[in-house]
Amino acid sequence: MSITTEAELEGIKKISNIVGLTLKKMREYAKVGMSTKELDDFGGAILESYGAKSAPYATYGFPGYSCISINSEIAHGIPSTGTILKEGDLINIDVSAELNGFWSDNGGSFILGKDIYNHNPLVGASKQILSKAISHIKGGVRISDIGYLIETEAKKRNYKVIKNLAGHGVGRSLHEEPENILNYRVKSNTNRFKKNTTVAIETFISTKSTQAIELNDGWTLVGNKGGFVSQHEHTILVTNNLPIILTASNEIWN
Repeated sequence: MSITTEAELEGIKKISNIVGLTLKKMREYAKVGMSTKELDDFGGAILESYGAKSAPYATYGFPGYSCISINSEIAHGIPSTGTILKEGDLINIDVSAELNGFWSDNGGSFILGKDIYNHNPLVGASKQILSKAISHIKGGVRISDIGYLIETEAKKRNYKVIKNLAGHGVGRSLHEEPENILNYRVKSNTNRFKKNTTVAIETFISTKSTQAIELNDGWTLVGNKGGFVSQHEHTILVTNNLPIILTASNEIWN
């Protein structure tokens, strides 16, 4: 979305703050023994309290208010009464929503309770790489160069990236141009970030897999070679200097 008026900026700021707060509160609410459906209902109630609508539910008919992916699941995990949170689980929550015609998207992976399976290095890498990637984005920067940065930083830490998932434009709908803000460089992609546009930047940092494949439920994504993936995502406003992080209220870097 290209921001051309103060009203548009306030609209995207408002929904971004809401999805960020919802993600933060869901992360804090998650407890051992809770079902992912209970956690999702909690997040859905927060969105409803602000008058916001779940983007995946409204746009795609997704069976939940948010995507909650556990352990080997990469993304689009379906909230369920049968999926019970356990100590040491690697959990990813992705919250996107719409309010007054404006859309925003954010997500984050975290470990529930004690890190008994040593997922912290992976989660930390994902956070750090997202931070570095965002710090290099400004008007005129090639999108492919940010993909190269993300993959290079992952390799430095002996990780891989998921190549068929990507960040994207967001604002007047959940997915807008540019559609493929990938975690690796595609040299043929000559598109550049544009000043005063809003985009969702995501990392998909992986221990083994490089492709996400869909399960028979039609939603849940897992890795083609197993292992684990950590994802973190912010919606940002591109400027001629450092971007404005619109979903900072999620506190994924705290």
